[in-house]
Amino acid sequence: MKLRTFFLHYCVAALFLSSVFLCAQPQASPPSAKTTAKTDDALELVKQGQKLNSEGKQDEALALYDRALQLSPNLFQADLAAGVALDLQGKYQQARQHLAKAIDEAPPASKVQALRTMAVSYAFEHNADKALEYEQQAFDSQFSAKQFADAAGTADELARIYLESGDTDNAFQWYQSGHLTALHQPNLSPAEKDLWEFRWESALARIRVREVGRSAEAPKHLAAAKAILDKGDNPDQVRFYPYLSGYVAFYLRDYKTAIAELQKGEQKDPFVLSLLAQAYEKSGDRAQALDYYRKVLTINTHNPTNAFARPLAKEKVAALSK
Repeated sequence: MKLRTFFLHYCVAALFLSSVFLCAQPQASPPSAKTTAKTDDALELVKQGQKLNSEGKQDEALALYDRALQLSPNLFQADLAAGVALDLQGKYQQARQHLAKAIDEAPPASKVQALRTMAVSYAFEHNADKALEYEQQAFDSQFSAKQFADAAGTADELARIYLESGDTDNAFQWYQSGHLTALHQPNLSPAEKDLWEFRWESALARIRVREVGRSAEAPKHLAAAKAILDKGDNPDQVRFYPYLSGYVAFYLRDYKTAIAELQKGEQKDPFVLSLLAQAYEKSGDRAQALDYYRKVLTINTHNPTNAFARPLAKEKVAALSK
């Protein structure tokens, strides 16, 4: 009985002391109304800047992002947006200073976005190995969270960066990783399986046509991709086929077919426009080539398609305008 009484008194005392200790700890102060108002104002500036950036007004956008960072120095959205605008201007080192800060500042839910944005920054300079450092982190995070479709998309993004940087071996490895990762998704419907098979055949067509001694295999994969689309269970993917067909024709040096196919493709996709410009240039039509390169420069997206199209377009417009 004495032992039980002692134990009861000990527990009560311990509970009391722990309560006193917790009360004595400094409590995190909620953001003041003034701080919250500053953050809201900064976010509004970022929103306005993003609109200006989409219109090609990078200098004006950057001025707003700078004001936003003065109001809220650790606002990751402002640093991320500044990095995007600077990349579009070709100021890659400055862009990466902001993007590195954005990665550090980003909340967990936005970390992958910041990492992939940095990877795309390196794609602008065809530096696929540096892009790998950031895409790998994003992929690992998504895979460990069992977000297999998202992880597959990240793997495919890196594969495309490798492919358009001229590294077909690593492109194959990462497209294969993306394909296998996608198949980890539970309860995939037949249509979903067909979607990932179409993407795999599309990747193989583009890889093989770029490989020395294997370009003859590309039409077989192109036909396999078309057969999947003809099933009709992924109608939203049909719009990508002209790009794929045009891509294969371009690297087979059939520029007439490439032009015909690419003109059926998405005319707001800078990569499609870039391929069209190159096909016209290869065909000797300087005026049409210049027109399409100029169209590329009206697009202000920050993704792998523009990372490869925009720098080339700047270079070609300068050269062909002389």
